[in-house]
Amino acid sequence: MSDDFLRKPFSLAPAPADATTTNYTPATSTFSSAPVSPYLNYDSRFLQQAQPEFIFPEGANKQRGRFELAFSQIGTSVMIGGGIGGLAGVYNGFKVTNALNQTGNLRRTQLINHIMKQGSGTANTLGTLAVLYSACGVFLQFVRGEDDHVNTVIAGSATGLLYKSTAGLRRCALGGAIGLGISSLYCLYLIAQENTPNSSPKYL
Repeated sequence: MSDDFLRKPFSLAPAPADATTTNYTPATSTFSSAPVSPYLNYDSRFLQQAQPEFIFPEGANKQRGRFELAFSQIGTSVMIGGGIGGLAGVYNGFKVTNALNQTGNLRRTQLINHIMKQGSGTANTLGTLAVLYSACGVFLQFVRGEDDHVNTVIAGSATGLLYKSTAGLRRCALGGAIGLGISSLYCLYLIAQENTPNSSPKYL
């Protein structure tokens, strides 16, 4: 087979008897005037789908589980906490330095101290809450064998209880109630989203 024939585009029409002659011009696909690849024995445009298709192992979920989502949730919580705490540190730093009439290097040092202290503290708080919530969610999914809104509500309540467990019984109950309220509102939001068309269930 000559190299000239291999360089010619693939044709869906039958080739003439003498296909290696120089006067032969291969036909193109009837779907488009553009030639298809000479290395394929089919037209790749037949495989085009309206939306991407994914292959999942048998019995696998079509979404990430709580363990896979835990890492991104913890990291995002830490970064959000650092950003919120940093902004609060800037506000408090300007407020304190203006009250003390501090200027120059002293004022700049006090601003940095406020930003670092309040930013790290808020990041640590939100990161701890994310770790507790993720750990409770993964444990519930492992024990119950399923992932639903019940896990979200229980994990949120347990997070509030554990976070305030060392602050006394009253604050512990208050923390659990806050966690229960936030997780319940979040589940109601997810249920409303699931009832909309073209939506899939999501659990965090």
